[in-house]
Amino acid sequence: MDITERVGELVQIPSVNPLHAGPVSGDGAERELSDWLANHTEALGADVVVDPVEDDRCNVYARFEGSSDRAVTIDVHLDTVGVEHMTDDPFDGRVEDGRVYGRGSVDTKATFAVVLQVLEELKAAGQRPVPTVNLVGTVSEEGGGLLGAARYRDWLLERGQRIEQIVVAEPTMCAPVHGHKGGIGLDVTVHGHAAHSSKPHLGANALSGAARVVVAIDEEQDRLAALEATTPVGKGTVSVTELSGGLARNIIPDECALYVGRRTAPGEDIAQVRAALCELIESSAAPLSTTIESLYGEGSPGFYQDPSCSLVAVLAQLADTSPTTAEYGSNALKYGEVAEQLVVFGPGSIDQAHQAVEWVDISQLNRAVDIYRSWFSQ
Repeated sequence: MDITERVGELVQIPSVNPLHAGPVSGDGAERELSDWLANHTEALGADVVVDPVEDDRCNVYARFEGSSDRAVTIDVHLDTVGVEHMTDDPFDGRVEDGRVYGRGSVDTKATFAVVLQVLEELKAAGQRPVPTVNLVGTVSEEGGGLLGAARYRDWLLERGQRIEQIVVAEPTMCAPVHGHKGGIGLDVTVHGHAAHSSKPHLGANALSGAARVVVAIDEEQDRLAALEATTPVGKGTVSVTELSGGLARNIIPDECALYVGRRTAPGEDIAQVRAALCELIESSAAPLSTTIESLYGEGSPGFYQDPSCSLVAVLAQLADTSPTTAEYGSNALKYGEVAEQLVVFGPGSIDQAHQAVEWVDISQLNRAVDIYRSWFSQ
């Protein structure tokens, strides 16, 4: 099976994150793909661990023993974003015009296909990779707080293990990404008191309190924008991206909900950022009270790896690309404790991810195969 057929095969296995599920995707989440990966890698000779994470959704850890004492992990998230907005068959995996189409083709089933092809070649030749290769499939990257990556990190910590080099698969045009922002999300409810709209003085308008929060967040963003960036990743940002409230046009609203997203730059302390942001929200909403929750974890600091490290340098050399940074986030945010060196890397462009039509260039797939083929032989 060539690389295009393998990508197409994986695309044909729906693995939509439950938070993005709809009538077209169904509600199977990553389960079928987890089963496929476990069975396929075991047949290739890997030692396989299927690790339940949440609601019968499982990570898969496939260990291919190498010929040296080095160990590397390639982390590929199993889930995709939703497909309800797609304009063609999201799961056909068709090959046209030098591309493979379908949900997950670029983000990020392509790396599964690439790594498996190289490992299959080695097995057919009676060889092993030089480093021990941990091919890891993680759930819940596209929504839900990077639960799969956090679980793999904890699984390693429980066993006292660190990995020399971890590659987090994302579409980077085969350029090693050595930094991106972290973040924290706050679900905020402003509490007021309902009254007849003809007598607003008898109530406490939760929308007004939320409006004060929005203004304060905008002012905080202005402050952050005026700071100097300490790394090429850039500065922290903050914004309100959801706002809802109101019972009826003749009732002073007693609640208003909003979502505040804070992107953290490398070097920012996540606990300090959260505390300062909560204080800002509470003080700006006053005299109304607020409830502030982090529904998907306490957030993550930014990720930054020295671009001169050997992992970044080797991948850049093999790919003939330059190290860079990214605007999006990834599972790399969870691996700082367990990786000596960490990079985000993979075929295809992030510009094609999450689109109504998703695709990956076959030329990028072939390039990635060549890179992994060389890397696994070093």
